[in-house]
Amino acid sequence: MENDARARLHQADPIIRVKGLVNRFGEQVVHEDLDLSVRRGEILGVVGGSGTGKSVLMRTLLGLRRPNAGEIEVLGIDARNEDPDMRREIERRTGVLFQDGALFSSLTVGENVQVPLKEYHPHLPDSLLYELALLKVKLAGLPADALDKLPAQLSGGMRKRAGLARALALDPPILFLDEPTAGLDPIGAAAFDRLIRTLQQALGLTVFLITHDLDTLYAICDRIAVLADRKVVACAPLEEVERFDHPWVQEYFHGPRARAARDAREPQAGTD
Repeated sequence: MENDARARLHQADPIIRVKGLVNRFGEQVVHEDLDLSVRRGEILGVVGGSGTGKSVLMRTLLGLRRPNAGEIEVLGIDARNEDPDMRREIERRTGVLFQDGALFSSLTVGENVQVPLKEYHPHLPDSLLYELALLKVKLAGLPADALDKLPAQLSGGMRKRAGLARALALDPPILFLDEPTAGLDPIGAAAFDRLIRTLQQALGLTVFLITHDLDTLYAICDRIAVLADRKVVACAPLEEVERFDHPWVQEYFHGPRARAARDAREPQAGTD
């Protein structure tokens, strides 16, 4: 079953294409001649050391930063196109969960989830907005009573789920996640990983996931993209990346924490 799923992913058309990407901040070159393809329907884990530009890459794909050079195509749309309608189309069809959740502190969870709905569907009646927000909150694994709570009244894990509910508000085909398990305890992080995999399979999502969490990489990612030396030096299933002959890759994937994550995964793999 797992091999069949991987074969389908391997044949899937890229939903994101990046070629020759360059990102500079003054004299500092963050990305140079970076190439990357994200396949439709996969969970791509993006890793790299500090300063390799993981979040910069995500912001560039989302159009929040204009690159210095290169080609970017998201959902068949040129992401460098400055046409407002093209930009809004990409925004409408991509959901984003930033590391801190980025919720509006003065709005309830339900009101936060309704923000993108009101922006793109301004004529929806209040009753329907409420029902849609409730649906997204439940999809994110929150109880119905979370709808009327302020972010400050939620735990860290619940705030992340509320941010996820807002990211799912417009039923986007692509979900961008920036360190989604950061700050969560191991049990909460594992539960969030399972939620992401369940949503990805149920909704047919493509997930671009930045993480330092080795458990997440081993538990749910179909492929791993490694940022180093200003570009993507490897992009492949985990077992192939582990064998890649690069100093950072070897240190990261063969240290004691990686061995613990790998050992935790093996009993599950044996039950498939």
